[in-house]
Amino acid sequence: MTLKFELLIEPYGGTTEGPTWDGTGLVFTHIPASEIMRYDPVTGSSSVFRSGTNCANGLMFDPQGRLYACEGDARRVVRYEADGTATVLADRFEGRQFNIPNDLAIDLEGRVWFTDPYYEGAAGPWSQDRSNKDLDHDSVYRLDPGSDGSWSVERVTYDTTRPNGLLFSLDHKTLYVAQSGREPEEFRQLRAYPVEDDGSLGSCSVLHDFGAHRGIDGMCLDLEGNIVATAGFRQGGPGPMIYVFAPSGQVLESHPTPFDRPTNCTFGGPDLSTLYITTVGGHLLSAQTERVGRLHFPTL
Repeated sequence: MTLKFELLIEPYGGTTEGPTWDGTGLVFTHIPASEIMRYDPVTGSSSVFRSGTNCANGLMFDPQGRLYACEGDARRVVRYEADGTATVLADRFEGRQFNIPNDLAIDLEGRVWFTDPYYEGAAGPWSQDRSNKDLDHDSVYRLDPGSDGSWSVERVTYDTTRPNGLLFSLDHKTLYVAQSGREPEEFRQLRAYPVEDDGSLGSCSVLHDFGAHRGIDGMCLDLEGNIVATAGFRQGGPGPMIYVFAPSGQVLESHPTPFDRPTNCTFGGPDLSTLYITTVGGHLLSAQTERVGRLHFPTL
């Protein structure tokens, strides 16, 4: 089918990201304002859901409906509690500050996986200066919850540069990672890593290579296990696009978006068939689909 995109609200200016359905509405981040917004599809309006989020980017609810975020400006991964506080899951690896945590995924065991690229300008003014990069690698990490409420952190990729969106397959035995470098020598690929029994990742398979053009930023999954992804820009290649990939990497659909540089997407609506999309320009779009999303929360 051909997707018909609807602009839901006037663009905020500055990147919107992290769209996540809460059961009746959509929460998403407005990164430069350090705010999480909530869009109400009944009223067609949006309001501030949470402020002071340290340039939060990726969001995800766990099965209990608790909201997790990658706070890029604070270089940490957090869980927002019902009393308004934020529990810090991790802010360092081997004594060094993370780069700019970007996006996250939660598995069936409650482990939180996240990407940690250094994209210049992705957080506060300090992030424009690459000398503030504390780690000498851009990796994917796994956070394991302890019985005492603490979290341990493990590095799980050693072959990534600026990993971006990440997503589990239907059976959680594969982790899809958007390898989304900016420099000519960096790859722009959709990768699939097998998840081993001990929580480590096996060698990746490249499902799709975007070549010299902008690769995937964010991804979500439908109930058939297909990957719905935002990618592309007007500077080159096929342009800004919503892609639907089969688990094999076959391109099933591609839909040009009306605004440049789509950043992320998720399913929502009463039957989880509405696709919501955010952009670098601060837009919030929706499109009715013939697909049903697979979400941790809420489940159909």
